Amino acid sequence: MTRVLEIGHIVAGPTAGLIFADLGYEVIKIEKPGEGDIARRLTGTSSGAFLFYNRNKKSITLDFNKAEGNEIFKRLIAKSDVLIDNIGHGSLSRAGLSYDVLSEINPGLVYLSLKGYAKGPYESRKSLDYPIEVHSGIAYMNGLDGRPMRIGASIVDMTSAMFGVIWTLKALMDREQTGRGSYIDIGMFETAAFIMGQHIVSYELTGKPLRPLNEEGFAWAIYDFFRTKDQKDIFIAVTTDTQWREFCAGFNLGVCSEQRFSRNELRYEHRNELLKIVQEKISQMKFTQVEELLTKLNIAHATLNKPWDLLNDPQLKDKLASVTFNGSTILMPTVPGSEARDGKSPALGENTDEMLSSLGYRKEEIDMFRKNKII
Repeated sequence: MTRVLEIGHIVAGPTAGLIFADLGYEVIKIEKPGEGDIARRLTGTSSGAFLFYNRNKKSITLDFNKAEGNEIFKRLIAKSDVLIDNIGHGSLSRAGLSYDVLSEINPGLVYLSLKGYAKGPYESRKSLDYPIEVHSGIAYMNGLDGRPMRIGASIVDMTSAMFGVIWTLKALMDREQTGRGSYIDIGMFETAAFIMGQHIVSYELTGKPLRPLNEEGFAWAIYDFFRTKDQKDIFIAVTTDTQWREFCAGFNLGVCSEQRFSRNELRYEHRNELLKIVQEKISQMKFTQVEELLTKLNIAHATLNKPWDLLNDPQLKDKLASVTFNGSTILMPTVPGSEARDGKSPALGENTDEMLSSLGYRKEEIDMFRKNKII
């Protein structure tokens, strides 16, 4: 079985490890003795972070800055395929555990570095998801009323992890031919720049600064929320002229033949007036009526949900993993494309003795390591 070592906190590194775990790899999370992943101590809206991002992993505690811990780490590297490093630029190198050193121990090692900035002038700069969103323009494009806003999830952390996994899988495939591993350098800023690529190119083509998408910056006239008679919100997206004609006739809007609404650019020019016409019609119908008609017309639409509403969404039935936590059963989404695999998130250091025994350490040595706070 392919073995992945993960050293990381909160989202980016743990997301990469989670993907590998859902792919069926053995993922060993290395945590600081007595403390562990910062996510273990988060509260409020982030209280579910550790449980979600660390499903079906093993946990060992290890202080690799101490000589004995350093040696244990090297033994683990010798028997592993992938290392995920997400603890801050240079942390492993300062401990004498750089890629050059580790690749001498295990030439087939694939070393995935996930940090705020890849190689360049900002490489040593500390960062998090939100500062990267601000630096990259994501917060600007997601803003409203002149105020930049972050996205409601750590999207840059997670996307960086996905790109990291993609390149790691390629490196593992290449290793089958060359016998050699490789070093993969993924920066969250570079990931965010890629996400903003469409807007960067649009500016280059037009020379005009783009408005934030939430300030009516969409490409289509009918691409908005509407409130039904029973006070429920529904998002409707009419993106082609053909869809407009079908939507207009289906909802009997009474303006289908008017030239000013015949093409999207004209509808956009008269957008405010058109939205009022659509809203007036929608407000006379119950939510179920609107949804059924939109489905019949094959018009894209969506119910306004909160994240916890997804627990009862029929689309996710049989796609949620069941995880045991403090005697309770917690449901959570799995990596798309993978089968829902029930399991658990590990207690801090739960698998330390097991892993050290597999490396050849005796019980007396393990007890001494624990006494000296190496594990």
